[in-house]
Amino acid sequence: MPESGAGVGPRRSPQGLSYSGLPHIVNADGLHLFCRYWEPEGPPRALVFIAHGAGEHCGPYDEIAHKLKDQSLLVFAHDHVGHGQSEGERMNVKDFQVYIRDVLQHVDMMKSRHPDLPVFIVGHSMGGAISILTACERPSDFSGVVLIAPMVQMNPDTATPLKVFFAKILNQVCPRLSLGSIESKWISRDQKHVEAYDTDELNFHGGLRVSFGVQLMGAAARIEREIPSISWPFLLLHGDHDKLCDIRGSKMMNDNAGSSDKKLKIYEGGYHALHHDLPEVVESVLKEVTTWITEHIPDPTSLQPQAH
Repeated sequence: MPESGAGVGPRRSPQGLSYSGLPHIVNADGLHLFCRYWEPEGPPRALVFIAHGAGEHCGPYDEIAHKLKDQSLLVFAHDHVGHGQSEGERMNVKDFQVYIRDVLQHVDMMKSRHPDLPVFIVGHSMGGAISILTACERPSDFSGVVLIAPMVQMNPDTATPLKVFFAKILNQVCPRLSLGSIESKWISRDQKHVEAYDTDELNFHGGLRVSFGVQLMGAAARIEREIPSISWPFLLLHGDHDKLCDIRGSKMMNDNAGSSDKKLKIYEGGYHALHHDLPEVVESVLKEVTTWITEHIPDPTSLQPQAH
């Protein structure tokens, strides 16, 4: 489903491929975002957008997407700005809101093609933060949100008030200073997934900048303010050995969100990427995600006007 920007010459992805041959959308800043679509054989019952995490891309969500596609769901995703095969400075964004704006643009495009279908979001890690804020911006547009180890709050042990204060000062002085890179050993307990992450050239393996860290802190602060007013249904899946996104954030969201339809499932010993953890965890996660979404698809008959 490529969508070309009007009047834009041949543009190439960071990997050197022409966007004319790649499915993509052009965002409000004129940047090309690489897209993926998983379309079911027959008419789709719902739309599902997948939001990937920081430093990765939407390719590794192929297994989840296929499971949802098998349930007659139309799944779509894009590489966020500065990620994977999309344009933009690597792992840097002028404002976290750009990610949310781009998701809403993609969702609106798909809704215009399928106006009667309910829409869901599945988000992992930073993609979880994007999903939460996207649904908060347009709560009536989404039938439910699935969050796999979402970034809800910064780790209270590392993001102390003093460190936050210094990070904001550093952001003014040297925003490009590196805070260190993501430690891949904490992504999964399955070594083959860790190796796949390390060798995937579309992943970002460099250091996270201070400027990016400040954007993440801002997003977490915004989520904390939004949580009490959340009314949409959500499913939270989190491993209790996750060292990359603190499980306390998921517990806090589950405890404080205003939604009457919410569920938190904790995986004992689970690492960060539960959808790429030990085989039995992966199987459980795929089942939880597909079952929860299919059970939350509104009954079409309930949307029909009642005859009197």
